[in-house]
Amino acid sequence: MAANSPSLHHFHFHFHFKPSSSRSTMSPHPTIRMQTRIHRLIEDHGIVLMPGCYDSLSAAILQQSGFTAGFISGYALSASLLGKPDFGLLTPPEMAATARTVCAAAPMIPIIADADTGGGNALNVQRTVKDLIAAGAAGCFLEDQAWPKKCGHMRGKQVIPAEEHAAKIASARDAIGDSDFFLVARTDARATSAKTGLSDAISRANLYMEAGADASFVEAPRSDDELKEIGRHTKGFRVCNMIEGGVTPLHTPEELKAMGFHLIVHPLTALYASARALVDVLKTLKENGTTRDHLHKMATFEEFNQLVAMESWFELEARYSNPKSTMGVKS
Repeated sequence: MAANSPSLHHFHFHFHFKPSSSRSTMSPHPTIRMQTRIHRLIEDHGIVLMPGCYDSLSAAILQQSGFTAGFISGYALSASLLGKPDFGLLTPPEMAATARTVCAAAPMIPIIADADTGGGNALNVQRTVKDLIAAGAAGCFLEDQAWPKKCGHMRGKQVIPAEEHAAKIASARDAIGDSDFFLVARTDARATSAKTGLSDAISRANLYMEAGADASFVEAPRSDDELKEIGRHTKGFRVCNMIEGGVTPLHTPEELKAMGFHLIVHPLTALYASARALVDVLKTLKENGTTRDHLHKMATFEEFNQLVAMESWFELEARYSNPKSTMGVKS
């Protein structure tokens, strides 16, 4: 090392971090924060219905169908990308990469991504959140399950200590800064106890709101009475999950609005419909060797080309096939 080169002991680093030892010592973030696109949708509509998507095509169709927001489901992405169940096999970088292509395919609507548990501790959460912001996502769900996490409607789930997840929510809020990014704190505590799970989940949801979340999400309530109790006793904006075949009763957005909810997610509707269609048409092809008598079950060639806006690409190709026309050169 050169004589005039500074060594590490010449630098002074000052870190001030005081972990919270109890709920009462966690300092809540300011209640006044940037109004995100999701905030504005809730204010404009009162209730926002968000279907799930899992790739660029499903996102493009979601946008063309007239929905005002969408959700990238970790369950659906694990199935479509890996062919595996929602057992904690999907990684945050895989979600961020999908969010980038999904948001590009549906640029007119905000897309919230499923961040699962954030990829680890509070530091991992910051990287996960920043990656999703860079990918163009409009928000994320961050849950308090112990790793490996599972789908919220599966058995065998456990949760981490509430204060630990509150610290992760606070960490995510710091990473968000003034970005247009809506933070949903999810708790899976309802599934941990038939007797005390719901009350614990409500308490956790309120703690996470104090820590900096924009909305809370009590996963997997079992009845209308539980839905109403969540609506009465949790603070701020509330998210409800509608999973076909799950443990929560299915309701319309207006019915859930009356119970106190603001964001209604249908995370698996598109996935389940696509899987059913694939199973049926491939069974037909296997049995008959052709689909000529079952074309009504599929999009036509022309219909699909319209979905992917093929004509606009022909027009773009034609525009650039004559270089002079793109450079303003007069003939």
